[in-house]
Amino acid sequence: MLELDNLKIELEGYRKPLGDLYRSLDLENKENRIDELNHLMEEPDFWADPEKSTRQSKELGSLKEDVTTYQKLDSRFEDMFSLIEMANEENDASMVPEIQEEFRIFKEDYERIRLKTLLSEEYDKSNAILRLNAGAGGTESCDWCGMLFRMYSRWAERHGFTIEVLDSLDGDEAGIKSATFQINGENAYGYLKSEKGVHRLVRISPFNAQGKRQTSFVSLDVMPDIEEDLDVEIKPDDIRIDTYRSSGAGGQHINKTSSAIRITHFPTGIVVTCQNERSQFQNKDKAMQMLKAKLFMLAKENNAEKLSEIRGEVKDNAWGSQIRSYFLQPYQLVKDLRTGVEVAQADSVLDGNIDPFINGYLVWKANGGKPIEDE
Repeated sequence: MLELDNLKIELEGYRKPLGDLYRSLDLENKENRIDELNHLMEEPDFWADPEKSTRQSKELGSLKEDVTTYQKLDSRFEDMFSLIEMANEENDASMVPEIQEEFRIFKEDYERIRLKTLLSEEYDKSNAILRLNAGAGGTESCDWCGMLFRMYSRWAERHGFTIEVLDSLDGDEAGIKSATFQINGENAYGYLKSEKGVHRLVRISPFNAQGKRQTSFVSLDVMPDIEEDLDVEIKPDDIRIDTYRSSGAGGQHINKTSSAIRITHFPTGIVVTCQNERSQFQNKDKAMQMLKAKLFMLAKENNAEKLSEIRGEVKDNAWGSQIRSYFLQPYQLVKDLRTGVEVAQADSVLDGNIDPFINGYLVWKANGGKPIEDE
C-alpha cells in the first residue's frame, strides 16, 4: 500500500537522527554513571551524609529518566516498522490510521527530547525564579500581570512542576502589581529563560467604559535558583533591608507580623523580596540567596553582550521594547518578535500553552538568533 510505503520511507529518515540523539544525550556515559551510583547506594554508609546522598539520589533519578525516555522512543520506532510490515503482509488498510497516530506521537516525543539536548548551559537544570512587574497602564496593566501569572502557573502544572509564591502585591482594583514566584522542576530555568522581557497585550479593555482598544505592558525577569552557597561579597553599606507586613494568603502569625523582607542593592539597583516563609529570618535568608544569585550571574559575565544571554536584555517596560505581543482584539494572535513564532489561539496560550514559544526560542538561540521561518 502506497500510504504505508511512504510512512516507512519517512520513518526510515529518523534512524540516523535517533543515533545522533543518543550521542547528544551522552547516554553511554549516563548508563555508566547509573551503574556507579547504584553501587554507591549499596554501601552501608551511603546515607551517613544526608545532603550528599540526597543530591546523588536526585542525580540517579534524572539519569534514569533520560535513559528510559530514550529507550521508549527507540522501542516505539522499532514497533512502528513491525506494524508496517504486518499491515503490508495482511494487506490491512484498517491499520493505517493506528500507525499514523503512533508516528505522530513518535515525532512529538522525538522533538521534545531533541530540544532537551539544547539545554546545555550551566544553570539550565535549575529551578527558576520569576518576577512580574506591571508597567504603565494602571488597573489594565495589573490585570494583565495577573493573567501572565496564571499563564505561567498553568504551564508549570502541565509539566508537573510546583510553584512557590515568594512575594506578591495586589493591584488597587484588580490583578497584581508585582509577583515573585519560584517554579521548581528539572530544567525549569532552561525552559523559562526564554520568557524574560516585556510582554505586550492588545485588547478591548473591560475597565474602559468606552470599549476602546488598549495596550498594556508587563516585564518579566527570570533567574536560576542557585542552591549552593555562593562566594559573593555583599558589603553592608551597599544594601538596605526593609521589613514589612506580609500580604495575601497566610496564617494569623504571617499577616500580623512584619516578617516580609525587601533588600535593595544600591550599586546595581537590584531589589529582591520574600514574604512566603513563616519567620523574618527565613525570608531574609531566601532574599539574600536570591540577591547573591543575581549578583553572581552579573559578575560571571564581564561584558554586556554575554550578560544579555543570562539575565535578559534590560528593556523599558513600555512600547517598542516587547519580546512578545498578545492580540485579543480585533483578532487572536500571539507573536514572538525575536523568533517569529506565531500562535493563532491566544486563549490557549494564556491557558499555559507556551511550549511553541519556548521550543522556538531554544531552536532560534541554537541557530545563532536566526528567525524560525528563515531556516
